[in-house]
Parts: sequence; structure tokens; C-alpha cells
Amino acid sequence: MYVVLVYDISQNNNGQKRWSHVFKICKKYLSHIQNSVFEGELTKVQLTKLRQELKPYIDKQEDSVIIFQSRQEKWLNKEFWGKEEDKTSFFL
Repeated sequence: MYVVLVYDISQNNNGQKRWSHVFKICKKYLSHIQNSVFEGELTKVQLTKLRQELKPYIDKQEDSVIIFQSRQEKWLNKEFWGKEEDKTSFFL
């Protein structure tokens, strides 16, 4: 399935450290497309693992995570405004 994950981590209660863990976990499973937004193809098992890994770092009173799911990327219309991140800029 195609997944878009968006998160907002509060800076309260050691938020910078939580944000760092959440970012690294998301980067393991998905492509980083903008600030706190990730996207990519995942199996149900991978999505379950991602949720389990994130759970200890999400403060349900302070933070939010939204996961949008679609059968395939082709079923999701994307429209970019402004500068689109170059995902290949780190290659030589």
C-alpha cells in the first residue's frame, strides 16, 4: 500500500529528542519529502512495525501523527507548489 505519514512533535517534554527518534524511524521505512512528511510503499507488516517503533516516542497529549493510506501511489493525486525537493541531490 502507498502511505503518506505526517507528524507534529511538540517541543515540550524533551520534544527535540523525541522528534529525532521519530524522524530516524520514519526514514527507515519511507522517503522524506518535506519537513515532517514522508511517503512510500509499505506492506501491512512494515506499517505495523513502523507504528510499533514510533509508539514509545509519541506523547499522545502533545504530539500527533497522521497516516494516509492508498492502494497505490497512482490513486493519489499530488500537486506541488513552490520548490520541489530534489531527492537525488545527494548522489555524485
